Amino acid sequence: MSEHPYLDESFPIAWSRLTPDRVKPDIEKGLAEAQERLDAVAERSGSELTFENTLLALDEATDRLGEAWGRVAHLTSVCDSPRLREAYNEMLPQVSEFFARIPLNERLWSVIRNYEATGEAKTLTGVRRRFMEETVLDFRQAGADLPAEKKERLERIQSELSAITQKFSENVLDGTNAWELIIDDESRLAGLPDSAKEAARHNALSRGHGTEERPKWRFTLHMPSMEPFMTYLEDASLRRQMWEASTSVGSKDPHDNSELVDKILALREEKARLLGRESFAELVLERRMAKSAQRALEFGEDLHHRSLDAFRMENRELEDFKAGSVDEASLPLEPWEILYWAEKQRRAKFDFDEEDLRPYFPINRVIQGLFDIAERVFEVGILERDDVRFPEHEEESGDGGAGIEVWHPEVRYYEVKDKEGRHLGSFYADWHPRESKRGGAWMNALSTGGTTPDGKRAPHLGLICGNLTPSVGGKPALLTHREVETIFHEFGHLLHHLFGEIEIKSLNGVNVAWDFVELPSQIMENWCWDRESLNFFARHHETGAPIPDSLFEKMVAARNYRSANAMMRQLSFARLDLELHAHYPNYAGSDLENAMRAILHDYLPPTRTVPPTILRRFGHLFSSPTGYAAGYYSYKWAEVLDADAFTRFQTEGVLNPKVGREFVDKILSRGNAADPLKLYVDFMGREPDLLALLKRSGLLRE
Repeated sequence: MSEHPYLDESFPIAWSRLTPDRVKPDIEKGLAEAQERLDAVAERSGSELTFENTLLALDEATDRLGEAWGRVAHLTSVCDSPRLREAYNEMLPQVSEFFARIPLNERLWSVIRNYEATGEAKTLTGVRRRFMEETVLDFRQAGADLPAEKKERLERIQSELSAITQKFSENVLDGTNAWELIIDDESRLAGLPDSAKEAARHNALSRGHGTEERPKWRFTLHMPSMEPFMTYLEDASLRRQMWEASTSVGSKDPHDNSELVDKILALREEKARLLGRESFAELVLERRMAKSAQRALEFGEDLHHRSLDAFRMENRELEDFKAGSVDEASLPLEPWEILYWAEKQRRAKFDFDEEDLRPYFPINRVIQGLFDIAERVFEVGILERDDVRFPEHEEESGDGGAGIEVWHPEVRYYEVKDKEGRHLGSFYADWHPRESKRGGAWMNALSTGGTTPDGKRAPHLGLICGNLTPSVGGKPALLTHREVETIFHEFGHLLHHLFGEIEIKSLNGVNVAWDFVELPSQIMENWCWDRESLNFFARHHETGAPIPDSLFEKMVAARNYRSANAMMRQLSFARLDLELHAHYPNYAGSDLENAMRAILHDYLPPTRTVPPTILRRFGHLFSSPTGYAAGYYSYKWAEVLDADAFTRFQTEGVLNPKVGREFVDKILSRGNAADPLKLYVDFMGREPDLLALLKRSGLLRE
């Protein structure tokens, strides 16, 4: 057993050994080892330069460190604690500076350029040529050609960005957890579904509020608590309390992100200027599918224009609906009224209540159905290991017991094999909210396997996490349909990782252009709407009966209810993002909140109280040095790809393994082996068609 557990490459991982006190010594050792390997590459010269001892050695030099640091970062996301946070923040500047220095190493850059000029390099083809070209671009884009003083400044910028974006993320998590609402009068919960009410009662009990005889109900800003509260609760004053709390996350002391946002944007702009780009958006997008900020903005504006009439009509219809439902309707609506009245309108329009679907989506059956579909379409077998354990004591940890260790008792572990029986990879799944866990849903790669030097294939290791409705009182967790889509979405990312067959790790799996990476995830959501697919998993948790035809028809009919509003919401986030990162000098020193609110006027439903923007809690943009910054448009860009690509399944069979195999062979297994547009055209036989998304959304104007 390794003395440095974070660096231990054993498969799977002994999580109980990954304690906060091991972060510093292990990461320091990882940094030293990685530097030694980089120095060895930098010392190569002349005729001894080969693909293996330069580019491939460079790719492998930081593998161990990267995986170790990834484990630290992962644990801060799912098991946050003061000790772990302190250890992470202590090492974050060193790790950030280390990775920022790599492309600024003049000797290393000289070796790469010298190799690029060799006869061997000129004959490279396929993946190896792609890797050489990508590596050269990586170095140039990161500042390899800058003079020494600018390189030094760039290193400092990267280090500072890492520190303050981490602080932004902590503020959002802490601000979210800081708020709770305790209700002791059940009559105030009128309208709330029984499932949400029972979850709130159990949550209160777990925190020492109320008793079985005299219950209380605890609500939080975590989505499984907040969404039904804002959608169904009749008490508008309570909905207003929650809305005000949720929209103020990141805006109030001691978790105020206002100054951090300004600093992050200024540093990104300075970084872009140092690298000779007009803006941070231009720096980020030059190697994405969009290629430029202007094209990304035009893409969003095109969708905005095509959706605007429907958007305005939907909002007028909702106002009219409220006016016809109450004697003295105050119009326009308040922001905390929109979900509530929209749900009432949907029920009236389609006789459909999403809560009616919950009994058909017990989480275990959903997951097993997803696996059954994957087995049919992608020809894989997925097995849950039943020897998972959560060591609670130090003496049980590491090699102290048999079985697969996990970081929390709710975590599960699965193995994935192809039809030939090859172990493609394994993954952990952690689906429910905790206060030590960040919000949202995500997939991460823990280690990248693939082709080994002896010609064999090492398995990949990954994880999927979410914040879905938990089990209450020993009953199964019953999900909303949107939560079902979340599971399918993250599993799509996971398949992208596990199917990776590229020999070069940094080109494998999800290491693709950001506006292409959501295609494998978003396409999976389509199976959540197909009747044949739903029959695999949408079964009543008590009777086992499938969704009745009448309910399914209502569900499909209501699919595009307020789809223009859903479109505008995503486009508003993308516009805010691009506006800040493409035109930051126009706003530097000004009130960003007011400036962005004016920019987004035509993207937001009219409300009496003007809501604040998502700016100070927008983790996608500000919780990492880059993340989705200048890239939030990618969700809609990839949605065009997924809507269009799924038409092949619709035409040839949604469970057709031939189409599934082509999707694996031409997209999922190929990673960044070629330009993403080429991969897409290889699968579809043509370039993507924007109209497929508009048609699916019910927004295509004839």
